[in-house]
Amino acid sequence: MARPDAVGENMSFLLAELDGQLTRLVSYMQDPGAETAMQLVQRAGYSNNLSARVRKACLAGMMRSKQPEAARLRLQGIDTIARNLDLISRLGRRAVEHAERAERQKLLRTDTYVAPVKLVRKTIARIPEAMETSDSKLAVEIGKSRGQLGVFHDRLFRTYTRDMQGTKHVEDLAHGLLTLNEVFRMGEALSGISEALLSINIGQVVQFDRYFTLRSVLGGGKRDEEVRLQPLAETRSGSAISSVNLRNAKGETVAAVFKDGDRRKVKQERVGVKSWNSVYPGLAPEILSYERHGKSAALLIEHLEGETFEDIVLGGSDDALARAQKALHKTVGDIWRQTRTDEPSEMKSMAQLSGRMKDVYRLHHRFAQGRKSVNGTKIPSFDDLIAMAARREEKIIAPFSVYIHGDFNLDNVIYDAVGKKIRFIDLHRSRYMDYVQDVSVFMVSNYRLQVLDRGTRARISRVATDMHAMAGKFARRHKDPTFEYRLALGLARSFASSTRFVVDKGHARRMILRARFILESALAVPEGKEARFKLPMGMLFSD
Repeated sequence: MARPDAVGENMSFLLAELDGQLTRLVSYMQDPGAETAMQLVQRAGYSNNLSARVRKACLAGMMRSKQPEAARLRLQGIDTIARNLDLISRLGRRAVEHAERAERQKLLRTDTYVAPVKLVRKTIARIPEAMETSDSKLAVEIGKSRGQLGVFHDRLFRTYTRDMQGTKHVEDLAHGLLTLNEVFRMGEALSGISEALLSINIGQVVQFDRYFTLRSVLGGGKRDEEVRLQPLAETRSGSAISSVNLRNAKGETVAAVFKDGDRRKVKQERVGVKSWNSVYPGLAPEILSYERHGKSAALLIEHLEGETFEDIVLGGSDDALARAQKALHKTVGDIWRQTRTDEPSEMKSMAQLSGRMKDVYRLHHRFAQGRKSVNGTKIPSFDDLIAMAARREEKIIAPFSVYIHGDFNLDNVIYDAVGKKIRFIDLHRSRYMDYVQDVSVFMVSNYRLQVLDRGTRARISRVATDMHAMAGKFARRHKDPTFEYRLALGLARSFASSTRFVVDKGHARRMILRARFILESALAVPEGKEARFKLPMGMLFSD
């Protein structure tokens, strides 16, 4: 797709201007002089204005209605390239300013900077070709220049610090270190340009290191254009989830899901999927490929047909929702029965909540209120309630364990209406534990949906209370007398901790007040009488 004229023209001018500036920077490093330095510093406005023009044109293009996603991503990438080109210009000027402050410039060994600055200039000259041809290999080569500048940095850094020992000219060498840092940071800018080019090519924002993981997990296609991703979601931990179409051995197009991110979290996801396929086959997607690269890793997993439970709750018909609920309750109950062990389990919901309250208070400062007194009656703070409930929770242990999802939110459950099957995704927290953990998370993930119309809120309430009814029936059949009490603590945890994901102050306040009400109600129960405790679920999940 052709770029708008204003973008292409100003990008060409910006690249030409930067080439001139880097040429002057090479000349300065070969023979430092105030006149060359002044010529370079005086060009500041040129590159800045051209970068601003490119970004303005990109923004105008992105604001146009009915803009294809690929075109929008391309303009976003070009904007990033322009920002980093302007950054390289500023770094070059600052390098000269630091060098000029040194009284004894010979100590700086400026001639050693010639090769790395020439490398930066040569690398930037390859950007137009990389943009026009969508050549990911060339984009990768641009990013690799950061490593070469890193080698230069480390070598000269050792030289400067060695020279600092036993010399009176430490200040001059300090200016040398600052000069070195500015040139080294040009590599970071080139890495940012490389990432922008790769993101344009594959159809999703991607980090430089993760690109290699992507290539590995997809089998290293022979041609760069074979790697095309369609973004599906972004997790709070920074993992990216995308759909990708591949060709199998028969030449048929096969849909798959690509997930990459922090190596530890992706590994946990892989272990979770494999565990589910061992414990309860058919529930989790199959792993097609797994690769590690540095600190990142990626999974290629089976594409699951169907809709998330969240989509069904918010947009499905009443009949579709009823069928999905029936399948979910049947599947969950069957999992609990098949994986049940006699090993007692602790949920430790108050310990979980205590660890998350700093994040809650960071977003909702008003929730962090201390103890109060009204007409002589002392009212404990929310943190006090958590501490008191934690002591009560230590004495109430689930009589058995089951294998749980661990992050049983609505958007982690998929229902295939054609096959009438429930499938689970995002399984990095799966383990044997108290089933109340999943029940409480599922119920509150309904309530926290930020939908205001009365009809949808009523549906949300029914889905949550229906799950409670199903779980309560299971508890009675399996002689679990403290189910309701443990569930109360789990709900309090989920209501309160979920507010860190809810910006709407009114909705967050309703959730924290519910958490407080539940904790106060649970703490009012005499010790030893927990089995008699009941919560007004209909009231809690209605607005």
